[in-house]
Amino acid sequence: MRIAIEAAKFTSEEANGLRRSMATFRNLGTIGKFEAKMVGNMIARGYDPEFAKNCFNQIKGFGSYGFPESHAASFAQLVYVSSWLKHYHPDAFCCGLLNSQPMGFYAPAQIVGDARNNGVEVREIDVSYSHAQNTLEQGDEKYCAVRLGFRQIDGFKWADPDEEGLKRIQASFRGEVFDEVDDWAERIVAARTRRPFTSLEDFARETGLPKRALIQLADADAFRSIGLDRRAALWAVRRLPDDVPLPLFEVAAAREQPDEKAKALPSMPLPEQVVADYQTIRLSLKGHPMEFLRPMFAGEGVVACEAVSHRNENRRVRCAGVVLVRQRPGSAKGVVFMTLEDETGIANIVVWPKVMEQFRKEVMGARLILVEGYIQSSPERVTHLVAQRLFDRSHDLVGLANDAFSRKRLLPAGPALIEPLNDDRRDHPDHPAQKIRHPRNVRILPRSRDFH
Repeated sequence: MRIAIEAAKFTSEEANGLRRSMATFRNLGTIGKFEAKMVGNMIARGYDPEFAKNCFNQIKGFGSYGFPESHAASFAQLVYVSSWLKHYHPDAFCCGLLNSQPMGFYAPAQIVGDARNNGVEVREIDVSYSHAQNTLEQGDEKYCAVRLGFRQIDGFKWADPDEEGLKRIQASFRGEVFDEVDDWAERIVAARTRRPFTSLEDFARETGLPKRALIQLADADAFRSIGLDRRAALWAVRRLPDDVPLPLFEVAAAREQPDEKAKALPSMPLPEQVVADYQTIRLSLKGHPMEFLRPMFAGEGVVACEAVSHRNENRRVRCAGVVLVRQRPGSAKGVVFMTLEDETGIANIVVWPKVMEQFRKEVMGARLILVEGYIQSSPERVTHLVAQRLFDRSHDLVGLANDAFSRKRLLPAGPALIEPLNDDRRDHPDHPAQKIRHPRNVRILPRSRDFH
């Protein structure tokens, strides 16, 4: 662009058009239409015709390799820096990725899971410690602990400084008054700076948050530091007046006069806790949904993702997991690649075009999928499970949102053999999968990340 502007007197728009016309990978650029103008202008300004042609040919030649080379160099640098950070500072790496969401290949649950596997402590969202962003706190001697921030809660209002600045500039250009976001997170931090929270009523009065915000915080299990788990906090929040601050004397009375008719709430089952975590903050530190379904799947001969390894090459297995990613690269000629996750790790699935045609609905729509196939490993020990049959088992996730598991579903572990699936019993009205009682059953887990 600089050569074209200085030597051929291109305008900035013409020079940018020259840049955009440069061919990338397939030599499909339209740079040729600029040749006569650039060479002609240079000759008219006194440059040697041969020199002018050589200048243009160098620009033209750069178009054949410059784009992929520059991108490869940039990507290599990003990979090196990211790998260095992940190896030496997995705590900061995890925190940074979470604060950059949504982006990249993996969702928050996988980022947090990998950090914990590498020795990083991840702490839950809490009104007494969390900030809007995910932050680092004092941990063990090796790594800091990652404290999850309020931004992880779906629908929770917090002000992103970068976004706020951009919106402020855009509003000024339009001649509008910038409407600042009601920053709930900042109100919490400011209130606890004055003095610690001692009760839910104290928290509601000091922060002045609307009831909707209190419900979201209770649903995210963020009141543990003041002695309330998720269920107790939700119950207590719903007893508060709707968006009307409690008068001073009413607050005192609320503290001193417990409800004599109130009975102790039953403990919330761990599976239900995990489901609630995924639905409110897109991850859980209490467990993985698959570990609660493991007894049932083990009884059907379904192996865990960790069993899909080079040690079991050519073995025919069943494997089930939550779908993290679906990919269908243009260069793969119709092959679909899927990544499944369970409590033991991930498994890579290959779906060939013929199998894809037969099981398109399962491949494209399942959140929890069961795959039958054989394990294939390359000389470099890159291992895949080559799918032969696939089954949508998303309905099994619904059972996690019920108050308790049916004992009929917790089958004893059995051998990992290929057996015909008999799912007819799931259509029976008494089957747990049909008893949808939980209000959060609309979305059990966040969607997968699909790249086509």
